[in-house]
Amino acid sequence: MKNKYILLFLFGFFGIHASAQTLAQAKILYEKGQYEQAKPVFKKFVKSQPNNGNYNLWYGVCCLNTGEAEEAIKYLETAVKRWVTSGQLYLAQAYNAVYRFEDAVGTYEDYIAELTKRRRSTAEAEKLLEKSKANLRLLKGVEEVCFIDSFVVDKKDFLEAYKISPESGKLFMYDTYFENSNSKGGTVYETELGNKIYYSELQKDSTLNILSRNKMMDEWGKGNMLPGSINESMNASYPYVLADGITIYYAADGPASMGGYDIFVTRYNTNTDTYLTPENVGMPFNSPYNDYMYVIDEFNNLGWFASDRYQPEGKVCVYVFIPASSKQVYNYESMDKNKLIKLAQLHSIRDTWTNESLVADARKRLQETMQEKTEIKKQHEFEFVIDDRNIYHYAADFRSPQAKAQFRNYLQLKESYNQQQNKLENMRTQYSRANQNERSKMAPAILDLEKRVLQLANEVDRTAIQVRKLEKQTIK
Repeated sequence: MKNKYILLFLFGFFGIHASAQTLAQAKILYEKGQYEQAKPVFKKFVKSQPNNGNYNLWYGVCCLNTGEAEEAIKYLETAVKRWVTSGQLYLAQAYNAVYRFEDAVGTYEDYIAELTKRRRSTAEAEKLLEKSKANLRLLKGVEEVCFIDSFVVDKKDFLEAYKISPESGKLFMYDTYFENSNSKGGTVYETELGNKIYYSELQKDSTLNILSRNKMMDEWGKGNMLPGSINESMNASYPYVLADGITIYYAADGPASMGGYDIFVTRYNTNTDTYLTPENVGMPFNSPYNDYMYVIDEFNNLGWFASDRYQPEGKVCVYVFIPASSKQVYNYESMDKNKLIKLAQLHSIRDTWTNESLVADARKRLQETMQEKTEIKKQHEFEFVIDDRNIYHYAADFRSPQAKAQFRNYLQLKESYNQQQNKLENMRTQYSRANQNERSKMAPAILDLEKRVLQLANEVDRTAIQVRKLEKQTIK
């Protein structure tokens, strides 16, 4: 009998010792940020002692950092009730991750009050508080957008999911476009005419900035940093420019973003040769995760953007939506908050289908676009008629240096004409949908633009005639 008790004692001792070692190992993994490996151990301990504040904190933080913010909340709330140090900080982060921004704000305020009482620095906590307040403001302005489809793809190949029309330009990964470059970058957008690119490139300070290059004849100019505040964020990447040549969408991860990359929009001001202050496009496009590569295919009336929200490592979801002619937002005060949060999170794209006919038409356009064969690369740079016997396709075809230089002016004028013509069509569309008061305000700008478009058309024609005249003098 004595030996039996000794065996039971030894078994119990070594059993406790083994558990303690397991917990100690989990805490080491936790301190290293290896939450996935530590989580099973903490789960076992919190299940055996559900009122232990530390176990609840550790398991809750592991859940939060492995994409289970909703699961984390109940454990972090228990940790806060047990007055565990830093519990409020992680609980506020979990609230923020599930769009409970009002709760996040209140919890951060409690955390700051506690830090103040203990005479600890509140600087970082105050930054997080302001971020949650900004997120709450964005939640109060969730845009009504109809999403028609989504695709989960490998992040490294995500641009392959963008089936945009040739009229909307082309998208490339930096390494694909600049094959022999010693630099690194994000993505490249090439305009429809193929004579201008916008791209992000790694700078000496290890941040991404957006630049542009112009192509004159068959030669690319040097890259120029976009002016204004676009590149003032930590990183700016994923540029896309509308057909008007003025409106640019891009992604940045600076202080104005919800978390990670957010999508921003700004417009070029020709009078000041700079861009206006960028605007966060808001929810549902942006989230506490990474959201980027916002593209509007104006020819097919389809929009695209990518997000890694709720996706495993290495994957990204590409969403397809119908661009709105004007921004409409949900009524925050009158809507059920849980429903609004689901719409902001893009919990289900079917929840955005308020017009079945509109969805069916858009899905048909998308299907037709996706079924089109990969566009065959153009065999010619351009097609310019000199006379009945001579049609030029390359810059090298010109024999007259003067004609070649003038043709460069012709291409610039033609691009300006196309941009302004597209802008005019957009303004006319907005005018047709506006009320009388809005029309009276829009009319002068439309009239001015009509004059400018007509002037550009005449300049394009005159320049083309001059090119032909100069070249004919040489080839006679």
